[in-house]
Amino acid sequence: MATYELGFIGTGNMGGALVQAVCKVADPKSVLLANRTRAKAEALAQRFGCAVGTNEEVAAQCRYIFLGVKPQMMAETLAPLQETLLFRKAPFVLVSMAAGLTMEKISALAGGSFPVIRIMPNTPCSVGAGLTNYTANSAVTPDALETFLHYLSASGTLDPLDESLIEAATAIAGCGGAYILQIMEGLADGGVACGLPRAKALLYAAQMIQGTGKLALETGLHPGVLKDQVCSPGGSTIQGVRVLEERGVRGAMMDAVIAAWQRGKELG
Repeated sequence: MATYELGFIGTGNMGGALVQAVCKVADPKSVLLANRTRAKAEALAQRFGCAVGTNEEVAAQCRYIFLGVKPQMMAETLAPLQETLLFRKAPFVLVSMAAGLTMEKISALAGGSFPVIRIMPNTPCSVGAGLTNYTANSAVTPDALETFLHYLSASGTLDPLDESLIEAATAIAGCGGAYILQIMEGLADGGVACGLPRAKALLYAAQMIQGTGKLALETGLHPGVLKDQVCSPGGSTIQGVRVLEERGVRGAMMDAVIAAWQRGKELG
């Protein structure tokens, strides 16, 4: 049997967010962390009570091996681990969160035909409000997938998706947070310009975004319908909407998603 249930090779922003999520479900002592800069893994381990090791130890001892490295670094990360993975006796699953790299590519870079789960999470996973798209190859057993989803259950929404659509989903759910944070910052700056204290302006913008998202999810209404409900005839909101349409905000958001989608495909 594997010594650890979950291992992370790479504990950057996204890896760290998932560590925080899985430690709400799994025993932190069953989680092994490795990072190129060991101090970063040690700081995260101290925060959540995990163990720290090397890439080789994660590859040799963990049941679920999270590959939290950039796509450009995946080949050099996996090459030294090929022999370890090939001769392992205990079952394991490779879990990739690398944009653009297919499950077939991950398995090949690891040196064999291995079970692979491909996920595309986002940073709100750390606070239980994330969205993670996932898909698994045929080598992943139903029990292994079920257990894996249990470990990620505290991260937020888990949504199965065909691998061919992963990049498109990432361009919204993964990258979109950065776009919304730019909008949130702009809203807060506008509030400050109108006299609001900075802290209150940020609070109002963040809470409004959170509440609007929850409203859309729980009502199931089209965004256009919900928008119209806020726009009273001759009111202030419709004037703001007019300015956004004049500045092409809707088209800019579409272009941002398409640009991120295209870059995701290039990374593969």
